[in-house]
Amino acid sequence: MISFTIPGQPIAKGRARAYGGEYKGHCPLESQEQAAFVDYLRKVYPRTYGAIVIHIKNEGKKTFGQAAYDKKQGQTTGASDIVIPGNPSFCLELKRKDKRKSKFSHEQETYLIKASENGAFACVAYGYDAAVEAFKDWLNL
Repeated sequence: MISFTIPGQPIAKGRARAYGGEYKGHCPLESQEQAAFVDYLRKVYPRTYGAIVIHIKNEGKKTFGQAAYDKKQGQTTGASDIVIPGNPSFCLELKRKDKRKSKFSHEQETYLIKASENGAFACVAYGYDAAVEAFKDWLNL
C-alpha cells in the first residue's frame, strides 16, 4: 500500500499524504464530494486556484478503441482527480468520506508516488472536509 506521511509533516519524495478516513457511516458519493470541493475553490479563490483547477476525467467505461485513443492523447491511468498547477503542484485523489466505500487502485497509488517523486504535493483525501484540509496545508507550504 502507499507510503503516507502525517498531515503537517514535511513532504518527503516518494510519499503522499492521507487526510481523513476515520469516519464510518452514510456519506455523499465521490462525485458529490468533488463537486463541493471544486465549488469551494471557485467561490473562495475565483481569480486564482478556482480559475485553474483541473479535473482529470479517468472514470467511466470505454471501448478498447476509445481507451487507446485517450492514452495517445495523454490520458494517464490512475491520474489524480484534482490537479492545481503550481510550485509545487497540488495532486489530490478524492475518495468518499467513509473509506470503506471507496476503491483506491494500484494505478492511483503509483500516480501519487510518481507525482511526489517529481515534487508535487500528492495526497488522498476522504471527503470534502479532508480535501479542504489538504488544500490548506498545500497553501501553507
